[in-house]
Amino acid sequence: MIASLGQDLRYALRQLRKSPGFTAVSVFTLALGIGANTAIFSVVEGVVLAPLHYREPDRLVMVWENNPRFPRVWDSYPNFQDWQRSAGSFQQMAALREQQIDLTFPGASSHIKASQISSAFFSTLGTELALGREFTPQENQPGGAPVVVISDHLWRERFGGSPEALGRSVTLDGVDYSIIGVAPPGFRLNLAADVFTPLGQLDPLILNNRGSHDGIFALARLKPGVNLPQSQAEMNTIQSRLDRLYPNDNRDLGIYVEPLKQVIVGDADQTLALLLGAVGLVLLIACANIANLLLARSAGRRREFAIRSALGASRGRLARQLLTESVILSLTGAGLGTLIAFLGIRSALPALSMLPRSENVSVNAPVLLYTLIVSLLVGILFGLAPALKIWSADLQVSLKEGGARFDHRPSSCSEQFRSCTSGVNAGAPGGRWPAISHNSSLVER
Repeated sequence: MIASLGQDLRYALRQLRKSPGFTAVSVFTLALGIGANTAIFSVVEGVVLAPLHYREPDRLVMVWENNPRFPRVWDSYPNFQDWQRSAGSFQQMAALREQQIDLTFPGASSHIKASQISSAFFSTLGTELALGREFTPQENQPGGAPVVVISDHLWRERFGGSPEALGRSVTLDGVDYSIIGVAPPGFRLNLAADVFTPLGQLDPLILNNRGSHDGIFALARLKPGVNLPQSQAEMNTIQSRLDRLYPNDNRDLGIYVEPLKQVIVGDADQTLALLLGAVGLVLLIACANIANLLLARSAGRRREFAIRSALGASRGRLARQLLTESVILSLTGAGLGTLIAFLGIRSALPALSMLPRSENVSVNAPVLLYTLIVSLLVGILFGLAPALKIWSADLQVSLKEGGARFDHRPSSCSEQFRSCTSGVNAGAPGGRWPAISHNSSLVER
């Protein structure tokens, strides 16, 4: 089997080299179709399919408040504290709030992104800091020590990546904060924050007002063995009790527990699914065009297949030969298409920044595996039409038609020879050329 497969491959390559125009058109058409599919799938894989870069990300959820008008509203900090104390479905809970802040020291002044987070924020996500530690509960309260965790980017930009940055100060909105930790490279939740400060040191008018919903998100990690419906049912009970205890602040408020990945990806998965379907249709059209070319080409090779059949090749072997040629075309087109997709993604990365998790988009191992599978399926798909045609064709008729044409040529030559010899006898000068009879044994032989 391996030897016959090697023969099929060598023969297929020779046949494709004999038709450079057909081969070039087929490969380029497939490269465009497969390249477009590879590029879009790399975006889908990076944004939708790839797991979040946290420990056991399937157990991470966001807890929202809602009301009859809005399915998701920001949480109030007093309600979050009550959830944290009462909820048994969660292993840990944390809160965050995003804002812009002015950094004035060290280095030049700049407007940077900041996240105000509660204690246990990084441990809830299952993220280990590159250096130092996160906030303690004592630091995450009014009057706590002004401490900060900085991003890897800010650490390298302002402190040269030195471990001695721990304990040094940064000035944020005129307040000096002591650096106690450095976030890992590339860490982000919703936005890539440069600094993380204690949420519990926020303005008391926001923290102590149960009716204030000023941009606070609640993040939680489910306990092992607890599923989303169970946590939703428990949080509904807790929120109903809080609504009865604080009717003025919590009137008509409900609660909604949602997977963290769904919050981050949003509606991008639907848009990307439509794009993937569209480029899939383009690839199907390309397959139909290549199948038509192969059918036309196989029609001109019927005598070749008839002779191979007469020499002992089975119909299955002939069909396999055609499928081998189509798969070689598809894999060659996939190689060129992958290069097109890689270059296209590199040039389109600035435009992709509007998508969530755009930093994950690349032509990686899952994308290459997808391209390989698609190229094999495509090669078999457009190679089936000529293979089935050969399977059902009467090759003996093709061979007989070719044999009839072959038998006619010697007869024509014999007739031309007779007319030639007749002309010689008729025009021979007297006694110079011997007469040749049409019935002589020479002419008959």
